[in-house]
Amino acid sequence: MNLAKKKELAARTLKVGKERIVFLQSRLNEIKEALTKQDIRDLVKEGAISVKEVCGRRKHKKKKRRKSPGNIRKKVNKRKQEYVKLVRKLRGYVSELRKQGVLSREEVLDIRKKIRNKIFRSKAHLKRYIEEMKK
Repeated sequence: MNLAKKKELAARTLKVGKERIVFLQSRLNEIKEALTKQDIRDLVKEGAISVKEVCGRRKHKKKKRRKSPGNIRKKVNKRKQEYVKLVRKLRGYVSELRKQGVLSREEVLDIRKKIRNKIFRSKAHLKRYIEEMKK
């Protein structure tokens, strides 16, 4: 007795896969006569049709993971653009001070190394450093 169509109907009615539908062997004749979705629902209530549990890993709920604020990093391009803007600003300021005669060549080279290594957070930070150096 081929009940493939009945299995498909049951799967659609119960919104599960065909593989999960199980027919009770002793009640196959009743299942064969079921024509509508309502007939299938009645047979499920009576226990003639049952649904297998989901097997495998799918039934385990996956733990939701969220990035906390400390783990979120800016995109590489954004970080690079910020670095380039800061470095250009600081190098320009240092070269102006060199032209004015405030800094010597050795001091400029030392400061440029520190700029390249991102020691200064801002232009104000660099100004403070130069003031401390001159004292």
